[in-house]
Amino acid sequence: MRNFAILTLLMCVAACIPPGRGDYALPQNEPQPQLATDSSVLAKPAEQAPAATWQARGVIPNAATVQGGTYVVQPGDTLRGIANKTGAGSQVIAATNGLVDPYVIRPGQQLQITGGRYHKVNSGETGIAIARAYGTPWNEIVTLNDLEEPYILRLNQKLLLPATTPSDPANMSIEQRAAAFNLDIDDIVTGSQPALAEGAAAVEPSDWRKTVTPNATIATPGGGFAGQFIWPVNGKLLAGFGAMGDGKVNDGLNIAVPSGTPIRASADGVVAYSGDEIGVFGGLILIKHGSGWVTAYGHADKLNVARGQKVVAGEIIGLAGDSGYVQEPQLHFEIRKDRKPVNPISHLPKRS
Repeated sequence: MRNFAILTLLMCVAACIPPGRGDYALPQNEPQPQLATDSSVLAKPAEQAPAATWQARGVIPNAATVQGGTYVVQPGDTLRGIANKTGAGSQVIAATNGLVDPYVIRPGQQLQITGGRYHKVNSGETGIAIARAYGTPWNEIVTLNDLEEPYILRLNQKLLLPATTPSDPANMSIEQRAAAFNLDIDDIVTGSQPALAEGAAAVEPSDWRKTVTPNATIATPGGGFAGQFIWPVNGKLLAGFGAMGDGKVNDGLNIAVPSGTPIRASADGVVAYSGDEIGVFGGLILIKHGSGWVTAYGHADKLNVARGQKVVAGEIIGLAGDSGYVQEPQLHFEIRKDRKPVNPISHLPKRS
């Protein structure tokens, strides 16, 4: 039975990162930025990195049930006040009733209140930790609550949970909740920021020689990035972007490189994640570039940056290897826009 389970896992992994080789070679002669590589000026390696934000603060699954119905706006009411009266989330009420910022409401107006189970966010909780506590997919919570970039939760915010959430997750064992919880790149991008108190500001990203408080909420880069990237490594393309047949899909590029090859940031940005909690990718780095753009770098043997650091295009962020579920040294590289993977070839300089 154990061997069958392992075989099943490997088959699922193959569907995510195809092993097939392409015939597109990346030339080796493109000049690279001259940056310091002395380990003394690089950030802590992965083995010294702090625990992931969603592991630092536990979440108690104590959601309250709210009855759906109609609420008639009273003089002096605000959207936040109505949320407190009904127990529903203010963003859910706004989305259900087509309200947009600045959320103007008027006395006598009838608002539909979405019933269901709502979790009240406590200080420092992350979306991923909340999802794990209830054994439910985080991306469903994002959709239900109409969450948008920068995906920072607020203290006392009420999150609507999916209808498929167990009726009493408190009776589930830790193992059962963990088994019902899957973690992927989109989850980390949208759900790894600790919640902030009302009126508090996120920490500004640090420069490349410093790290920030491990559990701090990090400010997201501003808008204006146009989606122009450089190649993070040079090497032969093992697998391209998109459908590969037989239900196999690759969300990025897999590029063969010797173990220890420097991985370079593909554009300026802020490190959103540096760790190895997603087993399929091994050592993984995620960089936010602003305007909804994110790049991912997987299968690294060494991570030279930490969450919250500023990086510039061409800066060494790690060393390539064969960590995760691969059998040869390579880099798995993704570009995402507004949570959706896009073909990196369309946003990288053309090669002969």
